[in-house]
Amino acid sequence: MALRKLFSSKSAALFLQQSRGISVSSRCFETVATSKSEARPNWDRSVEEAIKCVGYQTPYLTLRYLTNDEDVHWMEHMEKLEGSNHPMCETAKILLAQGKANVNQMWGLVVLLVSKMAGYPTDAVWQESEFDKDTGILKSQRTLAEAVEITSSANEIHRDGILNMQHYQVNGLPTQDGDSLLVFGNKIAILGADILLGYASIQFSKLRAYQANILLTTAGRDVGDSNFIGDRDIQNNPLPSNPFEKLEMQKLNPELFEEVSIDQIDNTLPFKLHDVMGTAEQEWRLRHTLAGGTLLGKSCQAALILAKHNEEKQKEIYFMGKHMYLGYRAAKDLSIFRSEELPANGKFSLVSAPVLYHIEEDPSLYDEIKKGLDTIENIDFAKIHKIVRNGPGMDKTKELLNKNNLIAFTLLHKFPKSDSQRAIENLILSLER
Repeated sequence: MALRKLFSSKSAALFLQQSRGISVSSRCFETVATSKSEARPNWDRSVEEAIKCVGYQTPYLTLRYLTNDEDVHWMEHMEKLEGSNHPMCETAKILLAQGKANVNQMWGLVVLLVSKMAGYPTDAVWQESEFDKDTGILKSQRTLAEAVEITSSANEIHRDGILNMQHYQVNGLPTQDGDSLLVFGNKIAILGADILLGYASIQFSKLRAYQANILLTTAGRDVGDSNFIGDRDIQNNPLPSNPFEKLEMQKLNPELFEEVSIDQIDNTLPFKLHDVMGTAEQEWRLRHTLAGGTLLGKSCQAALILAKHNEEKQKEIYFMGKHMYLGYRAAKDLSIFRSEELPANGKFSLVSAPVLYHIEEDPSLYDEIKKGLDTIENIDFAKIHKIVRNGPGMDKTKELLNKNNLIAFTLLHKFPKSDSQRAIENLILSLER
């Protein structure tokens, strides 16, 4: 099937029309916290119900921006990569093809749900032209949601759609015959992501809200920082911090304290690495807060800035979004080790929560991981997977998942009950499946 046909917006729309609807059931916080045996909401149905709630489809914005007339040549070039096994092919299918809604493309939808849930202060003066009468969502908030959506897609392409040629050179693999196509694929991946970031920048500029723009700019900085913190191999794949160095530091100073996260003071400031790297939960939290937690949290906060809410409400929704993302990441990390089989590519993140927790309990596992200081290709992933799967990191990751979701729910319930609030609840719960 040609990529143009597979990625057509018509196909995506047809998928949504064929999805079966289900009403979002009422669910109080106590039930969410205690009824673990209760069936979790289905992800696709939760997404469809959320879309109905806000009256706008955000999950397929990437399709719209990459298939418009101006960028039709990008789609034509993508077709040339068919059969090449370039990572951009798989990334494009995940981002653009019909089927299960991509989690990373849901953040714009969450911003719209937050906007509708929070509403706007009654003492604020608005022009009728500034908001949608049917949904009660400001037009500027919808613009923000679109920008967040396509920014998330661009980040995913930059992260997963580019082939690191160094891997071929290090392992002495032949590249002569396919080298031009592999390089071409990288260029198309970078171009596609940059097209999306360009559109996102235009959307952000339309907000004309200084404080919101400052927040979103610092969120972009955080995503960039996430790609450079901690130990890495020559391909820039992240590696766990050396646990033995951390143990030596604790011997020298047994009164090391857990520093208050800087975003509790001012979430526009850069995060600090002090007393973080080498401590399982703090290292994991920092890595994923930077990689996506602040993008979702600050986007939700920006939505409330646009609606002229006070700083207390802005902070509450920031941390709700941040912990919603961290809960999603913990669930994703856990899912990798629930199966006896390795992922399709035979690899997984070495800084996932189960691995970091296991190393903290049993530092000897680091002996296997440090074989990848030059390249992770030297690591026996099957061995690590088996050890971690049967180790203490699994239970601790479950606790981490529950903790972040409960924080998100606690903050969520500081806002009035509504259909949009229940839709966010169902999205969080369905991510645990």
